[in-house]
Amino acid sequence: MKHNTRSFACNTYSYTMSHPAADCLAHLADLGFSEFELMMYPGHLWPPEADAAQLSALRGLVAARNLRIVTLNMPNVDMNIAGASPEMRSHTLGLLRRIVALAGELGAEGVVLGPGKANPLFPAPAEQLEGYFFAALDELLPLARKGGTALWIENMPFAFLPGIDALLQSVERYGSDDLGIVYDVANGHFMGEAPVEALRRCAKRLKLVHLSDTRRDLYRHDPIGAGDVPFEGIPQVLAELGHARRPVLEIISRDADRDLLMSSDRLAAMGFARA
Repeated sequence: MKHNTRSFACNTYSYTMSHPAADCLAHLADLGFSEFELMMYPGHLWPPEADAAQLSALRGLVAARNLRIVTLNMPNVDMNIAGASPEMRSHTLGLLRRIVALAGELGAEGVVLGPGKANPLFPAPAEQLEGYFFAALDELLPLARKGGTALWIENMPFAFLPGIDALLQSVERYGSDDLGIVYDVANGHFMGEAPVEALRRCAKRLKLVHLSDTRRDLYRHDPIGAGDVPFEGIPQVLAELGHARRPVLEIISRDADRDLLMSSDRLAAMGFARA
């Protein structure tokens, strides 16, 4: 049976613990995907482990099978550019410098970046957290430009800038035209946003869209149909905005092959299919 995988890029989150990156891309290419967002994860693709042989094999696979790495995505659970301790911020920035360099080596268009997390019980003042975020951008943006890649900031409910309005206002205050936005539809829905309107608000900086499902009472990145995200209208607004880049399926599942294919078909039936 032919599925609608050509309509989407595929995030590798579900395969981080089971497949090295090259094996993962080969497997997903066999399912019909050709564009990818690679997660940074030890044993999957992790800058301190990525030697010349691994990178050469990955680049060779991409070229041989006519694949494309769109983005590298940082592991936001372990890292925090807005951490209270200078040691955590320094450690995170050290890893991010290597991720940005790796993106350039692999020809990825962008690096997906979270603005950092606050202590949920006793958060630092917003201006202090934003200062840490801006300091990280000061260091990472020149590296991204030099490497031929870019920084794209994602809306994340666990970040200190969880909603698209606060995130966009902060990015505008920073003032660089080089910063893009990744809008995650499930993250926005969980935060109470209407995805269609949120996409319109961030249109000027929108670089990529993440698709998965969730409910508002339980944060998930489930297969399409397992939550209550209102996907209707999203293909139309993306067309209206002239956004041509394929959305990324960021489905997190223990049966990822089945759920990615099922999700691609369900989304295609909603109007996401490419000609």
